[in-house]
Amino acid sequence: MSTVAWPAAPAFDDALATRLQQAIDFKTKPPGSLGRLEALARQIGLIRNTLTPDLVRPAMLVFAADHGIADTGVSRFPAEVTMQMVYNFLRGGAAINVFARQHGIQLEVINSGVRGVLDCVDERLVNIPVAAGTRNFLEAPAMTLAQAEQAIAGGMARVRHHAALGTTVIGCGEMGIANTSSAACLMSRLCDVPIDACTGRGTGLDDAGVQHKQAILARALARAPRAREPLAVLAEFGGFEIAMMVGAYLEAAARRMVILVDGFIASAALLVAEALSPGVLRYCVFSHCSDERGHRRMLAHFGAMPLLALDLRLGEGSGAALAWPLVQSAACMLNEMATFADAGISTDHSEQGGEQSGEQGGNHQNNARSGAQP
Repeated sequence: MSTVAWPAAPAFDDALATRLQQAIDFKTKPPGSLGRLEALARQIGLIRNTLTPDLVRPAMLVFAADHGIADTGVSRFPAEVTMQMVYNFLRGGAAINVFARQHGIQLEVINSGVRGVLDCVDERLVNIPVAAGTRNFLEAPAMTLAQAEQAIAGGMARVRHHAALGTTVIGCGEMGIANTSSAACLMSRLCDVPIDACTGRGTGLDDAGVQHKQAILARALARAPRAREPLAVLAEFGGFEIAMMVGAYLEAAARRMVILVDGFIASAALLVAEALSPGVLRYCVFSHCSDERGHRRMLAHFGAMPLLALDLRLGEGSGAALAWPLVQSAACMLNEMATFADAGISTDHSEQGGEQSGEQGGNHQNNARSGAQP
């Protein structure tokens, strides 16, 4: 059990929540007519602790690491692909590069524990590997508790770096062959869900490949039945990139940053972060529902309603980058849209047009677990 005091996520201000809802209700529209965008705007205001939230210098941190479990054939691709994809990120050729350029997102690639040596110098590359990949968790814990804590601290440090540059929005992506296996085990143990319900096709396994993967992961979980505490579960089955994402979430919430949560693996890291520091969840915007098996059930565990459903299962932070314009729009609506008083328009809502009736207009759906997630 860790003795580390993890950073706490600040509580939301109930009085500010009321003022934010009033500000949104009196924009020049029928109440509730912008649907979930209104709940998202309210959440952003609560995260930033202001009626006029600033979303500046969004940064996407893509953590890369290798997994010993890859040696058991749970992925279609060999572990060497992790390093090859890191070079692709640095050349600007990956999907996340395209989306980050399109939407003005600062992209950073963090070597959290890739096998081999990255023999290049690039301002977008941060080399802080914990080790050259984790151990095969079918046979032994993926990492020691000390390594798990080191990786978490590394993720926290990267967020502090970007906070010093003015960033108020953080997204986390990942690259690591076999990391869906890691995420599936984290989900199974922390959510108390059978491993078969957590195990998907990953990089494109066929039915026989999925059955093999399920069998391997079931044996791995049986090897460590007593690992239940979140840091212990992370050390047993996690990856260095997943652990660094845990640290990034912890630090970002403590600094009142908006956290853009990507897909299945990024959500598995959030399971650990929320268990270590309850309240992190309030700071998270769930970007999309992944096509990876288990993600929908994990979102239900969080009580989350993602912004997009595009059948993505790429990782890299790609879904979070695609959702960023919607987050921008919610903040711009709150900051820039006129009120009835500003526009000199009657505040008798019964005379307003629009698709939503007065009975529906007061329905401001909030997430029961996160407090404000739309």
